[in-house]
Amino acid sequence: MNPFRQLLKSAGAHPPVGTWVMSASPLVAEATGHAGFDWAVLDMEHSPLDVMEVLQMLQALSCTKMVPIVRVAWNDAVLVKRVLDAGATTVMFPFVQNATEAQRAVAATRYPPQGVRGISAMSRASRFGTAPNYIANANKGMGVIVQLESAQAIGQLEAIAAVDGVDALFIGPADLSASMGHTGHSAHPAVMDLMAQAVLRCKAVGKPIGTIGASPETVAQYRAAGFDYVAVGSDLGLYMQGARAAIAALRTAGSEHVHSVSSGTRGD
Repeated sequence: MNPFRQLLKSAGAHPPVGTWVMSASPLVAEATGHAGFDWAVLDMEHSPLDVMEVLQMLQALSCTKMVPIVRVAWNDAVLVKRVLDAGATTVMFPFVQNATEAQRAVAATRYPPQGVRGISAMSRASRFGTAPNYIANANKGMGVIVQLESAQAIGQLEAIAAVDGVDALFIGPADLSASMGHTGHSAHPAVMDLMAQAVLRCKAVGKPIGTIGASPETVAQYRAAGFDYVAVGSDLGLYMQGARAAIAALRTAGSEHVHSVSSGTRGD
């Protein structure tokens, strides 16, 4: 069974928690996997990742329990073919606007006659040709997540969710807020309300839906709204938050020490 579908199936009342990996570093990806996240997106859309680096990151994550999802830069069958050959089993497609685009995404992950994925007899995905019946069984193991990132796409939610082979939907709050005229304000009440409505609509059609928040507090709101899987920040974002907090604390402590010494000198 596809690892991401299995993760959702076994989650129960606790939505799986993930993050974004944007550092393009296999070492950081591996560390993220050991940190305790349930899943992570290896992001090719907004990071410098290429296919070889994705392959190396998948290798690094193979020794962790974290489920990797590869987000391709676009709904491009050629790029999808390459990341699948590299060993990706779940692909996230950005900016899917309608059912036709969702169908194209699914087709890119399937061998004929169900899709258009090109066949290779020698790939990492097939263990370099040693996996028994890989080509015959591969279609069943593929996972597809489509991103709804505009108000227009949310309007097409039921049609997109009904596409055979779409395993889950994912709302990108930043792009959604921009499409609604609230650029930079993904927590705007109108955006949050539309996202909450999307959750209810997904529940009605039985399709899992996820999203991402910049902070645990925001993600807690998404969990309360009923999202089935959630992500918090990114490897780089979490690093920057920790680094800036440490620097600020040291500078504050240093300033207080200097002030204390200065005050003591004046009192002598």
